[in-house]
Amino acid sequence: MALSIQEQFGQIDIYLFDQILRGNIEDGMCVVDAGCGYGRNLVHLLRQGCRVYAIDQDADAVQHVRRLADSLGAGLPAENFEVGSIERMPFADGLADVVVSNAVLHFARDEEQFRAMLKEMWRVLKPGGLLFCRLGSRIGMEFERLRGNIYRIGDGSEWFLVDEKMLLDLTAELNAVLVDQLKTTIVQDYRCMTTWVLRKRRE
Repeated sequence: MALSIQEQFGQIDIYLFDQILRGNIEDGMCVVDAGCGYGRNLVHLLRQGCRVYAIDQDADAVQHVRRLADSLGAGLPAENFEVGSIERMPFADGLADVVVSNAVLHFARDEEQFRAMLKEMWRVLKPGGLLFCRLGSRIGMEFERLRGNIYRIGDGSEWFLVDEKMLLDLTAELNAVLVDQLKTTIVQDYRCMTTWVLRKRRE
């Protein structure tokens, strides 16, 4: 019996789904989910034989992802799913075909931590690999600035928010290829979420 779309893809982010539909993320690839949470973006990847590695600071979430992988018959070792910080991931250099950072980077406490997380994700990405980031921004809405890049968003939370110039400057710093033009979704009176997708140049 064929799976429903929801069964096949779970609660996947629609913009990550777009990358799959366009062939940028293929069956069997090695994928690192940096800040995996409860694995909402991993159901399809695990079903399709991707070699998944994931990390999150929430031990309960990581245990849930381990059980998810087992339930889908992924056959992956438990040590692929780690409790830890993104800025110090225990994964090898150039491991991943794809690194996913979904709704994570805007929780950086300052620019130093933001850059440390980005640098570490770039380290584990192989040449030619894809970095998919979806993060809070100030593209399209104004927010109350508290300090540095920290702003208060619509629900009162404090987020590290980027803007277009910062993302394009970082793309240049990484000597990366911008796979797509920046795409931002504005959630009324609440937040802006920008999709930033890069490819690491082959050496």
